[in-house]
Amino acid sequence: MKTIPCNPAPKRDKKMQKVKANDGVLTNFEVLNFLRSRGAGKDLTRVIAPIAPSEFKVYDYLEQTAACSQTRGSIISFVGKSKQYKLAEAEILNLINIRPSSVVEIDPIVEECDKRMGEGVEELVEMVLQVLPTPPSQMQSDDQVEFNKDDVREG
Repeated sequence: MKTIPCNPAPKRDKKMQKVKANDGVLTNFEVLNFLRSRGAGKDLTRVIAPIAPSEFKVYDYLEQTAACSQTRGSIISFVGKSKQYKLAEAEILNLINIRPSSVVEIDPIVEECDKRMGEGVEELVEMVLQVLPTPPSQMQSDDQVEFNKDDVREG
């Protein structure tokens, strides 16, 4: 008697094969770039693009983070320059995604920051500020501080 499997394996299309599944982690910039490529930024009505509502929420969030002003070149440059600090891959990813602008912000990202880096933390902050572009939300808050300083001087 011949047995027939209940669920035969579907035939795979040779064009659609995964090269490497879960090859690595993605930066927020890469996720934002992917959502833009699917039309998230172009469809203002949010009806035409084939994107789920949850993906639009992710897109809206990422548009307000450092990812919206980053470029592939700035990220590659940052990864190259950060090798001298001997950071873990997860630490580099978090530095790219969060873009800390002070030593206080780096301390929770880098494990045992004081022991491993010592005074090099300040150099790392400077490198982050030089290589990774300023996010628009931070530029706006800096402009508001300048505006408030002018009000105080005149008043």
